[in-house]
Amino acid sequence: MTETLADLYEARFGETTELGRDRPAEGEIARQLSHRSHRRWADKVVDDELMQLLFAAALSIPTKSDLMQYAILHVTEQANKDRVAELVPSMPWIASAPELLIFCGDGRRIRKVCELRGTEFAHEALDSFFNPTVDAALALSAFIRAAESEGLVTCPISAVREPVEEISAILGLPDGVFPVAGLCVGYPDWEPWVSLRLPPRVIVHKDRYDDSNFEQEIDGYDVRRAAQNPIRRQREVEKYGEKDVYGWSDDKSRQVSHLERSDFVNFVKQYFEF
Repeated sequence: MTETLADLYEARFGETTELGRDRPAEGEIARQLSHRSHRRWADKVVDDELMQLLFAAALSIPTKSDLMQYAILHVTEQANKDRVAELVPSMPWIASAPELLIFCGDGRRIRKVCELRGTEFAHEALDSFFNPTVDAALALSAFIRAAESEGLVTCPISAVREPVEEISAILGLPDGVFPVAGLCVGYPDWEPWVSLRLPPRVIVHKDRYDDSNFEQEIDGYDVRRAAQNPIRRQREVEKYGEKDVYGWSDDKSRQVSHLERSDFVNFVKQYFEF
């Protein structure tokens, strides 16, 4: 039987559906429903011409007010990839990735344009940080979609914001340019599992925000997720205890229960002053 979009939906959300049952699992929707993050790479070089086309595709997406407040650092020297990997020791696949990119917000370029043309940059500080962040995130997503359409696989790395001072020094980032996320790129060497997501009805709201079924939805998702993507190791057992049934909501609530990335906050405050 031909696989359909409904089959991919069911694998992604762990729920039966007739949505897309009459559509074969082809095209961009199928690719996105089938997306997986990869952490092992085939021993195959990514052609530089293809990389340049992917950069062009990523830079063709919308950008806030045509300001283009992003930068992409293409880390090609193995010594630099190794150093980034050393700074993020929980992710050794960074060093072995054929390609490593760091997508950055760039609040510097437009300020230099203002200096060049004799005007003043007067945007509010928080907004002037937020806009480059969104631009960089859009470019990252566009690069992923273009890369996967060419048979490549990827793994985003938010952890580059942790050793932010060291990574910025490696990349020579000037004031106003800050890492948003890294991206490992290569050809697949394995087929990882599909990560179960919260269903659209929890995240997509019609006309007004409604989380009246919040507890029921989270409990149901925990059950489905445990069946498909069980969490093998419980976090912070010393602080919160060990649970017989440990779900996604237990894991993520524990993950965010302590301060993270204060260095990143201090790093961007030096320039954006909010």
